[in-house]
Amino acid sequence: MDRLFLDANVLFSAAYAPVAGLQSLWKIPDIRLLTSAYAAEEARRNLNDTDQRARLSQLLADVEISPRVTLRIELDETIELPENDWPILAGAVHANATHLITGDVRHFGKYFGATVTGVMILSPAQYLRQRI
Repeated sequence: MDRLFLDANVLFSAAYAPVAGLQSLWKIPDIRLLTSAYAAEEARRNLNDTDQRARLSQLLADVEISPRVTLRIELDETIELPENDWPILAGAVHANATHLITGDVRHFGKYFGATVTGVMILSPAQYLRQRI
């Protein structure tokens, strides 16, 4: 069973519009959706509308939320990430995720398709293409 750790930008995008394509992740059978308190709060903070925040809360009801993880992972010194992205990768590792699903091409893009510290990093589109 795939265990998908959702980055804040995925949560944000799924909650932004009443009908968002990313909401299809919630309909895939035999997967487990995961995130961290850090990612959920970042998504919530960036949503301005009360309806969007309500959608986020509804989506998070079906997501396993792990506690805030702020420790930087020292498992691979070749990983280059900005300081604010380390809690996302650490959260995925801490949650025993099989995949980190992120739309952050700028910081995670060079790792798309690679397994980093035991977690495969993919964009939502890449993951959905694999499932179809």
